Amino acid sequence: MAKFTFNMPDIGEGIAEAEIVQWHKKVGDTVREDEEFVDMMTDKATVPMESPVDGKILEIAGAEGDMVSIGSMLVVIEVEGEVPDEVVEENKEAAEAAPAPKAEEVEERIEVETSDASDADDALAADPEPEPIPEPTPAPEPAPQAKVLATPAVRKRAKELGVDLAQVKPAEDGRIRHGDLDQFLSYNSGYGAAAKTREDEEKKVIGMRRRIAENMAASKRNIPHFSYVEECDVTDLEVLRAQLNASRGDKPKLTILPLLITAICKTLPDFPMINARYDDEAGVVTRHGAVHMGMAAQTDAGLMVPVIKNAQAKNLWQLANEISRLAEAARTGTAKSEEMQGGTLTVTSLGPLGGVATTPVINRPEVAIIGPNRIIERPMYVTGTDGVERIEKRKLMNISISCDHRVVDGWDAASFVQALRKLLETPALILVD
Repeated sequence: MAKFTFNMPDIGEGIAEAEIVQWHKKVGDTVREDEEFVDMMTDKATVPMESPVDGKILEIAGAEGDMVSIGSMLVVIEVEGEVPDEVVEENKEAAEAAPAPKAEEVEERIEVETSDASDADDALAADPEPEPIPEPTPAPEPAPQAKVLATPAVRKRAKELGVDLAQVKPAEDGRIRHGDLDQFLSYNSGYGAAAKTREDEEKKVIGMRRRIAENMAASKRNIPHFSYVEECDVTDLEVLRAQLNASRGDKPKLTILPLLITAICKTLPDFPMINARYDDEAGVVTRHGAVHMGMAAQTDAGLMVPVIKNAQAKNLWQLANEISRLAEAARTGTAKSEEMQGGTLTVTSLGPLGGVATTPVINRPEVAIIGPNRIIERPMYVTGTDGVERIEKRKLMNISISCDHRVVDGWDAASFVQALRKLLETPALILVD
């Protein structure tokens, strides 16, 4: 028998650590070569780890939600016979691939340690003989509760209903009767039955939910957001969409999203500051020519943002196919790592739950995010071709945009949305090259 320590490999994303999302094996279980035994999450995707050997698991690196550094022990496996040389060599390379701490991190750690030591020395110098710590004062005994006066029948009924008799107001003589219990039930529920209280629940924030929390916190902490909302009349756009769907044949059904993305891509060349990424550490803004459109998708694991690469080069039907494919991959957890990164601008939509207006959070390091809201029908004044103003029922949709104020000025954001609005309200222009 031999013990083989499998180190967390470098999975090629330049990360220093990964999170344990789900163990498929526990200590004492056997594992086969190439069998997946744990899912590890990086900043971008969940990566299953496969065992390089057959054996029995003796030790694991931690619980779900714990972080494991690249090159450190992930699992210890008991192996019959010798471990193949190529496996040992690969594992050695994984251990050697552990990234060294950055110079500034080392300096900061030294500075903190030095500061702590200096503070301790100062404290000792100021007070070489610290006073003895006083004995803790015992906590006071809780005051005894007043005895509840009630007949055995009332007590039994209250117990069956889950009612604490100490909460029931007694009669003037201090005794609780059935009538007092009825009054309590009627006041607290209105239906003659005690309201049930949902049990508290603690749930550890791990995996995708923790990544979302960290990314959103970093975005709001580092980016000075501002939002702008404009109303668009999409009546003619919806007519065009219905006409295209009626003659689509075997093509996918169009939602409004492919039309919106096409309109955005046609508008962006005049507003390059919107389709950009900001490296705030380097102080560099990159204005991208191609549009790699992030598409926020709700999944059981939380919000994920797969990326439609080169959206500007795709027609409506190609966009519809990509939207459907990437949304399904995100929901099922089969999206590839490269499909989850590299976005230059994001669109986020809650569909029919879109509300009147939203103030979406920017997907850092992008500098803008666009949110179409719910389409509603409402009467509005419309001027006909005869110049006569009349009231018509129109389909209206608000467009929200949030921008990084360090990079995008309010005037530019408003001008971009107004140009986008023109395309959406004159949808024939969307299809013109």
